[in-house]
Amino acid sequence: MSYRDEDYHAYEGVNFTEHSGIEFDEYSTKELNALWRATLKKGMHGICFSMYEDGQEPGDIITEAQVERRIEILKPYTKWIRSFSCVEGNEHVARLAHKHGLKTLVGVWLSDDKEDNEKEIEGLIQLAKEGVVDIAAVGNEVLYRNDLPLEELLEYMRRVKEAIPNVPIGYVDAYYEFSLRPELVEASDVILSNCYPYWEGCHIDGSLNHMQQMFGQALDAAQGKKVIITETGWPSEGGSLRGALSSKENAMKYFINAQVWARKANVEMFYFSSFDESWKTGDEGDVGAYWGLWDKDEKLKF
Repeated sequence: MSYRDEDYHAYEGVNFTEHSGIEFDEYSTKELNALWRATLKKGMHGICFSMYEDGQEPGDIITEAQVERRIEILKPYTKWIRSFSCVEGNEHVARLAHKHGLKTLVGVWLSDDKEDNEKEIEGLIQLAKEGVVDIAAVGNEVLYRNDLPLEELLEYMRRVKEAIPNVPIGYVDAYYEFSLRPELVEASDVILSNCYPYWEGCHIDGSLNHMQQMFGQALDAAQGKKVIITETGWPSEGGSLRGALSSKENAMKYFINAQVWARKANVEMFYFSSFDESWKTGDEGDVGAYWGLWDKDEKLKF
């Protein structure tokens, strides 16, 4: 996930409001916390794996033991784990998730570094051949960051599809990219869409509706292919973005409503994120460190 400070991407093609959400006005903080815990206990479809302990960052080599400890914390609450890379210890995520009976959405981190991209692609293909990749994500917000031109990204996708034809593949980016670039839809077996009302400055009261509209836009662009929400979430601390306030209460409200709606609408959703990661402040400002359901010490936050 990258820092966003965007206007709403208005779209008139679909209205996808299915569930208006829970009215929280009468909830005390204690009651809200209890409902959050109960919602978490019911379980999620999927969660994004947070790799790094305090003091660690991308580029560090992460041990198998650290990954397994975190997988064991998450496995009572989720069916799927999403990873973001296939190198520097990230390759342990898919193997250990499968070891513990979880399914995997395995990502490669593509950038403008062609040598690193080769290592990522080779790592993904190896994991798929081991049978530990249930869905492959060939890149994450590459177009949003303007790291690669579209045709180079599509070539990576074609290459992976040819190498692992029995594994569904896709590409992860903001929901509106699939409307703007139909070539992505054509190249994908499944549409992998990030949906963040927070990053578009949406007030918490309208956040569920806005997220539904985001999903609806991706669904409308998908040409009948499955759409998975690969990231959505709300920070519990840090600065605010226009109408979007970072707070513990809003983080709990968003999680509850997102999970209730996804369950009712049968939408496959990966929540962002599992653990707080301090290194993310460099990319996203102070809110970057506070997207987890667990804190940086691996304790449930609420």
